[in-house]
Amino acid sequence: NMVPARCTVIRGGLSRQIPAQELVPGDVVFLRVGDKCPADIVMFHVSDLKVDNSSLTGESDPQERTVTNTHKNPLEATNLCFNGTLVVAGEGYGVVIRTGDSTVLGQIANMTTSETKRHSPLSEEIERFCKIISFLAFTTAVTFFVIALLKNGDFNGALGFAIGILVAWVPQGLPATVTMLLTIAAKRMANQQVLVKDLQGVETLGAITMLATDKTGTLTRNQMTVTNMWCSGVLWFVGAPEGLEEPERVIDLQASGVSEVRLDRSFEQRTITGDATESGLLRYAGQKIPNIDRLGDLYPKVFEIPFNSDTKTHMSINKKPHPDGQLTLLMKGAPERILRLCTSILIDGVAVPLTEQHQSDFAVSYEHMAGKGHRVLAFAQLQLGGAEFPEDFAFSKEAKNYPTTGFCFVGLISLEDPPKHGVREAIGHCRTAGIKVVMVTGDHPLTAEAIARKINLIVGDTKERIAKRTGRPIGEISESEASAVVIHGEQIAEFTDKDWDRVLGKNEIIFARTSPKNKLEIVKRAQAMGHIVGVTGDGVNDSPALKKADLGIAMNQSGSDVSKEAASMILLDDNFASTVRGITEGRLIFVNLKKSIQYAVTHIIPEVVPYLLYVCVPIPLALTAIQILMIDLGFELAAALSFAWEPPETVGGLMKMAPRKPVTPEGTERLRRKLIEK
Repeated sequence: NMVPARCTVIRGGLSRQIPAQELVPGDVVFLRVGDKCPADIVMFHVSDLKVDNSSLTGESDPQERTVTNTHKNPLEATNLCFNGTLVVAGEGYGVVIRTGDSTVLGQIANMTTSETKRHSPLSEEIERFCKIISFLAFTTAVTFFVIALLKNGDFNGALGFAIGILVAWVPQGLPATVTMLLTIAAKRMANQQVLVKDLQGVETLGAITMLATDKTGTLTRNQMTVTNMWCSGVLWFVGAPEGLEEPERVIDLQASGVSEVRLDRSFEQRTITGDATESGLLRYAGQKIPNIDRLGDLYPKVFEIPFNSDTKTHMSINKKPHPDGQLTLLMKGAPERILRLCTSILIDGVAVPLTEQHQSDFAVSYEHMAGKGHRVLAFAQLQLGGAEFPEDFAFSKEAKNYPTTGFCFVGLISLEDPPKHGVREAIGHCRTAGIKVVMVTGDHPLTAEAIARKINLIVGDTKERIAKRTGRPIGEISESEASAVVIHGEQIAEFTDKDWDRVLGKNEIIFARTSPKNKLEIVKRAQAMGHIVGVTGDGVNDSPALKKADLGIAMNQSGSDVSKEAASMILLDDNFASTVRGITEGRLIFVNLKKSIQYAVTHIIPEVVPYLLYVCVPIPLALTAIQILMIDLGFELAAALSFAWEPPETVGGLMKMAPRKPVTPEGTERLRRKLIEK
């Protein structure tokens, strides 16, 4: 970079800015909102610190950092900040423990560079084809060289004759034909928002039998979005038909001070930075509330206590007039925590005592939202009396001179990282084409399963769902009863060969809480079982698997530079559905390539037979070696290229075919028979 990354470090008791590359283990680093972590750091003092680990773990939710840790998996350790992650809230001090290649990010990079990609199916098949042609050409040339030498006794003539046979046998235009066909197909795919870095990847995409895909940013938008609301005892669905609009009271509450994001331009033009959940709330409120930019001026914030892990709440006191005073306390946080602090509930704009029926309705709605894998927040308020809390009252965190109970419960809001448009249909097309789609994510198993069911990646039951539905112990449920499986990444280290056969033999598979090493192992095991594996991803954590896979597919807009470098193909529009169009194009180009090669092979016999007859029968030689070369590289090449524009024989038929099998001895024998027939 022209401008190297810098960080704030404490050295000699003084705070100073230094280039990140000058950090050494033992340095004390200060992190705050907007900073990119310059090394792996263990935190010893934090203040509401949250980091975005999505590039390493795939989790779209910001992760809170503390000074203690209760998890043995380093990637889930709450007291570690990793190199390359972004601070989205709070601040803190920590000690550098790893720098450069020793960091988790560096280890992933080393893992990526150390992996080698195996030969593509096309290169293996062309290699087999060339071996067959070479064997036939060499055998025929040697045989008839001996015959010509014994018959005429002219060594030079027999040698020239043998060279002519070799030239006649070899399809000289084949390399150029294959390269140009793949180039033409790659250009067509670029028009469909699929950029091909490796030409052979065009055909490989049409041959894949398993597609391992990341969740965050690939299947989903990596953007938290409001989905449901519960207010006044009614559950509202965001995006409901006209006449069932969301309650304005809750929308107003979202944007009246309980927000920790930055606004820098008009709402339509701005990029919202900060906590993903806060951004989702504000993004939705901005669509519903006119002149949302003015709310900060209309209801200025006078006091705030940011979200922390102890209270699981976030409180703000704003100048918002009401009949009894000028100040209003606004609070949001964990639903069960907020409800315990409330004594009343807002029903149609009126505060009424909180009853058991209200609590029961709350529990039903909360369970409904959480059961979908959504993140649920509760909102409450308290209108502060002007006599006790005048407009110029000095609130203090230390003195805690603010109300902590007796709030009025307003409602619930759920958010999710929604699937991208067209993903469900794309997965359906892949299934029709005989391709097994597997989700491999760093997110929580429940969240991963909820999203997978929403996009129909899994539709069958897991053992856990069967046990919950029937009340049977999981141990009594056989493998044949469960068509789907959800595997936690921590289980992978203990897997035996039998376990891998069992899991990868399922039709619907999710791997959750996976590390980069886990993802790499999944790809290797699938390849060992004979699968042609494609991997889609956008994060640094996906890079080793992208490099090892038969075809790595990265996202252009949301993808990291590391993932795009490791991949063989890039989706320019970040649309998973573009993969399906690429598969169709890959299968079409293989069919056309096979036609082109068969056409190129048909000229061999007419060119070889006159040479063979020339030895046995005293007739003039039809073509010299130079003339054969001119035909093969001139006229034949142009004709063979015309197959690149050949349309599929049936509309939609390519995506209804089973993936072709990899090169096998049986396939080689079929190819040999076809060559003889031609």
